[in-house]
Amino acid sequence: MKKLIVILLSFSAISCTDLNLKPSDADVDAVVFKDGEAYRSYLAKVYGAFSLTGQIGPHGDGDISIVNDEGFTSYIRAYWKAQELTTDEAVIAWTDAGIRDLHAMSWSSENQFVRVLYYRIFYIIAYSNDFLAQSTPELLDERGISDQWKTEIATYRAEVRFLRALAYWHALDLFRNVPLLTKISTELPSQATPQALFDFIVAELNEIEPLMVDPMQNEYGRADRAALWMLQAKLNLNAEVYINQPRYSEVITAVNKIVSAGYALHSNYNELFMADNDRLSAPATTAPEIIFALNSDGRYTKNWGNTTFLVHAAIGGSMVATDYGVGGGWAGIRTTKNMVGKFGDPLNSSTWDPRNVFYTNGQNLEINDIGTFEDGFAVPKFVNVTSQGQPGVDTDFPDTDNPIFRLADAYLMYAEAVLRGGAGGDVTTALGYINALRQRAYGDNSGDITASELTLDFILDERVREMYWEMTRRQDLIRYGKFIGANQEVWPWKGDVKEGAKVDDKYIIFPIPASDLNVNEKLVQNPGY
Repeated sequence: MKKLIVILLSFSAISCTDLNLKPSDADVDAVVFKDGEAYRSYLAKVYGAFSLTGQIGPHGDGDISIVNDEGFTSYIRAYWKAQELTTDEAVIAWTDAGIRDLHAMSWSSENQFVRVLYYRIFYIIAYSNDFLAQSTPELLDERGISDQWKTEIATYRAEVRFLRALAYWHALDLFRNVPLLTKISTELPSQATPQALFDFIVAELNEIEPLMVDPMQNEYGRADRAALWMLQAKLNLNAEVYINQPRYSEVITAVNKIVSAGYALHSNYNELFMADNDRLSAPATTAPEIIFALNSDGRYTKNWGNTTFLVHAAIGGSMVATDYGVGGGWAGIRTTKNMVGKFGDPLNSSTWDPRNVFYTNGQNLEINDIGTFEDGFAVPKFVNVTSQGQPGVDTDFPDTDNPIFRLADAYLMYAEAVLRGGAGGDVTTALGYINALRQRAYGDNSGDITASELTLDFILDERVREMYWEMTRRQDLIRYGKFIGANQEVWPWKGDVKEGAKVDDKYIIFPIPASDLNVNEKLVQNPGY
């Protein structure tokens, strides 16, 4: 299978606080961009910035240097922590400064994990802006780039704009009030309003939609038009949170396009998270479930983030690491009894939804000590073992790709949007989508629900059963008003209390890092911080 393999360019890291600066080595533009292959390599760098951490795998010459452990600076690892450790789906045993503040919901503008996430987002935005500046038709002509490469680079430009929009969606979701930068400049940026940022993302996606490669036709590991539709659906599903405007009809429109493109559920749920899950994506199959994934390859993408983190950190206690295709576990992440309860009676495993991958041997349901790995059920959902039972090519660095967007999520979004009043869909179709997920899980119709059982609360719980540990839980709880506010739910160790406690409304978003405020007087801190 042809993959976009990340080529590590010799671009130096941008300053962590000067978010407008271009990558420093790009000053040698005419030398670096002397042919079309250079643009392909730069495209790979932008994609790789979501998973990799530096110029040398698995570590060394890191992109950003604000923390001692380069592995912490992986974009998707930091994003996972923000979306999962802040919820009832995950706790972590480690004691690195600030990491437990995420589950305790007591972080500040000095938190190193918040800082890494913020700078990683703008690192991608900076590289995207530079790529677009370096690939204008005028510069391609000036550099003598062939017509064949010009056509290819035009597609690259659309993809980079998609990746920039993806990063800006994360910025809007996590920080809300951030600078909106679309070109390289020496001026310190001002913040954009959430409305302005939302409108920018909408406009970008609409403009590049016809420029993206057709669904299932792009090189594996690269975004296509269906990935864009998924981003449109995710953005609009949460529009009431971001801009206080319902846009559920737009969600249904986007999902209808995805379904019409020919995607299909894979028959085996667990195989979606195995070392050969690349065979479940285009162009390996004409009806894949995985719409967009971050590539992981034990030979070519060695890093301590992405699925390397998800596989290793979930293994500890009496678990045998080789059963999961790796040489050792990191004894870090587990789940709470609240999440277990979404699958059935926490004390009776015979009632659990078949999608659970809980490891319970020697594990306690109750979390008396977050620092003890055996407190809380383990969740080895991601493994470095193929569907044929063979380990990945490397026992340190998994081959398991990270499925960022998949059809199951589109089905769930459709059903929720219909129940929230969106136009263009219907309850019968929504019910069919939900039962399709449950039929895959149960292997028959025994898990089917009726129309009267299809409620918003049911969908929220079904999202846990289908999407747990896939970086959606924080958004879901916020959208349902259960993350903060008067109706917020509590779970073990929320608010740094064993039984859980309600927290301040400010934690709906993260603070702008103090280090950025210190160098840019135009920025205003988010409320409450």
